[in-house]
Order: sequence, then C-alpha cells, then structure tokens
Amino acid sequence: MNISKKTIEQAASRLTDVSDITPLQYSKRLSKQYSAQIYIKREDLQEVRSFKIRGAYNKMATLTEVEKKRGVVCASAGNHAQGVAYSCNALKVKGTIFMPVVTPNQKIDKVQHFGNGYVTIQLVGTTYDEASAAAHAYEKKNKAVYVHPFDDPLTIAGQGTVGKEIVDQLGSTIDYVLSCIGGGGLISGVATYIKDLFPQTHIIGVESMGAAGMYESLKHNKVVTLKKIDTFVDGAAVGRVGETTFKIVKKFVDDVLLVPEGKICQTMIELYQNEGIVAEPAGALAVSALDEVAKKIKGKTVVCILSGGNNDILRYPEIMEKSLVYQGRKHYFLIEFAQKPGQLKRMLDEALGPNDDIVRFEYMKKTEKEKAPALVGFELKDKKDLKPLMKRMDAIELKYTKLSEDEMLYQYLV
Repeated sequence: MNISKKTIEQAASRLTDVSDITPLQYSKRLSKQYSAQIYIKREDLQEVRSFKIRGAYNKMATLTEVEKKRGVVCASAGNHAQGVAYSCNALKVKGTIFMPVVTPNQKIDKVQHFGNGYVTIQLVGTTYDEASAAAHAYEKKNKAVYVHPFDDPLTIAGQGTVGKEIVDQLGSTIDYVLSCIGGGGLISGVATYIKDLFPQTHIIGVESMGAAGMYESLKHNKVVTLKKIDTFVDGAAVGRVGETTFKIVKKFVDDVLLVPEGKICQTMIELYQNEGIVAEPAGALAVSALDEVAKKIKGKTVVCILSGGNNDILRYPEIMEKSLVYQGRKHYFLIEFAQKPGQLKRMLDEALGPNDDIVRFEYMKKTEKEKAPALVGFELKDKKDLKPLMKRMDAIELKYTKLSEDEMLYQYLV
C-alpha cells in the first residue's frame, strides 16, 4: 500500500467521531518573538492527549474479523500504547502492549484506563527498541497482529490526517511546518499530504540531540541503528527509525534539526507559564526549534505541531533543573574548604553576589584531613553572573572545580 493524499483522506473518514479535529491555535507571544505568524497544532488536546490515536485506530479499523480474533500487539513508550488501548476498547479487540520499564507511571495508568480491560501491559527493557523486540517475539509466538507505531502505511496515513486538518484550517498560506520526529510516522504522513498540495511549503523535522535517529540516517543515506539513545524525550526516543518513514522523509522533508534537552525543557516551561499548555518533552520539540529557523521564518506563516501532552508531574523538578542548566543559570562546583571556622561565612559574605543563590550544599567533614570538598550548587539571575562569581571566589583564594554536565562525576553527584 502506498501512502498518498487519497489514503490519508480515507483515514480521515475512518477517524470521524473517533479522533478530535484539534485546534490550530495562533500564538501572539511566539508570533511577536519571531516576527512571524505562528500557529500551534494542539494534538495534546486529543482524548488520549497525543496524535497517536489517529494511526493506531486507522490501522486497527482495517483488520478483518479473523485478525481481530487473533488480537493485536504493539510496543510503545506510552502515546502509541494509549492510542492502541483506546482502539482496542472501541473495536472490542484484545491487545497486549509492551512498554519500556522507564515509561512514566502517568502513561501506564492511562493505557490501563483507555484499554478498559481489553489490554494487557508488559514492561520490558529500558528503550522502545527493546520493548519492540519483545513485542515482535510475542507476535510470532501468538500469531497476533502487530500494530506498528510508525513504520506501517496505515499508521502513517492516520498520522497524516494532522496535515489534512492543518490545510483545512489554514488554507494555502502555509510556509513552514515543524514536526517532531521519533520513528517518523507523523512527519511522513503530514509531509505526504501537504507536499502533494503545496510543494513550496517547507517541512522541518525536529529531533532531540540524544535520539537523532533520522538525522543520522539521512547523514549516512540509509537507516542506521543508534548505539545509544537518551530516553529523556521518551515520546521520541527511538534508536532506529522506519524504513518506510526514512524514504518519505528523504523525499519530502526539507531539513531535520537537533535540539538539546535543556532547550526542550525551557520550551515546556515557557508554554506552561505563558499559554497554560502542558506539553511532554516530545510534544515541545517543534516549538523548541523555532530559534534554529528564526531568520528564515520572519514574515512567514508557520505551524508547529505540538504532538502530545502526556507529562508526569513528578518529572517537573528534573525539567526545571535541565532548563536552568541550559540557560546558564545553574552551576555546580566542588569547593575545597579548609577545616577551620569562618570559611563558609567568608564565601557567603565575599563571593556570593546579591542575586546569587546557593541551592545545594553537601559537605563531608573528614577529621583526619585538614581540607574537605563540598558540592555547591549556585542559581544565578543571569548567565552573565557566572564570571563575576568565579572572580570573587578566586579573590578569596577558594580552591574549586567547576563541574561540566557531560562529565561522569557530574552525572554521579548531580
């Protein structure tokens, strides 16, 4: 089956009364910031809080009665699982869903809720790819139908209905569309539909630096398997993109950009504080890449697909931490204090600036030694305050080591 404008329109018909036609929200803040007309496609407002319901239901709605009796199986980091669970309940089909053990509890609970007794959850491995291997083994053993989260023409066509809605809502004025990339299903469907109608529209894919599967595949001109991925952006943490999606991205997508995790976290916080939008890390990817295309989009009409909002509230301390580190406002030092009275007081009085704050202090006193290190975390009002802080620390002859985020010691201590 080929993915085309026609198959996407057929998918849209199947999804009537199943998935929501989500709002295309104009952002005054972002439009002003980037001197462009910027819209946010709110897929976080689906009942399952992501676009994944579209592809999962479109695939499962085409199953024969014999296939439905065999049941379905899938692997997912969370959002696809919810789409499959919802579809299992709606179509009365039994399903088994394999998820990585690191999947946030909020997503696991939602899968159980939407499945309503029709799904069984298996937690396997630490990445999507490990869960996928277990799901394929289950498929062969039990002859279940595999519902792929991205590398299936019917799944891709379902995700492509996001592109159809964008066109229906905005017409022919679209200059840029930015979409996250995990396995590539969403951007493949959206690009197929929009490029068919408006070849001049620029389609930009966005990945996190810690899971740049499509970026690396395009660089090597073939699908590659990443040796290591960071699972922080769990909704897009895929070690190997799809063969079908790779071909479509290569044909229709104009560029693939990489964004650091800290920038994604900063975007999540800004969306919440300004628009009241609760985005998950993968959901914020498209908006987080606007800085990368700021010069190109001036005066243009831009759509950012906010792909999902399934974020566990327990993750926010980590999100705040990564955001502050990325902005250069939070820094960690190992500081050597001589074991005599007044050392800490002198640092507070003479080194700490008026807008600086100590947010972490861990000191292990060893009586047999004259000196001992302390782990000290500073939060600054502005990243420009770092050099003056270090100068004042030098002036009082503090011995210190600034910890870098990519060092093993930083990972261990922080």
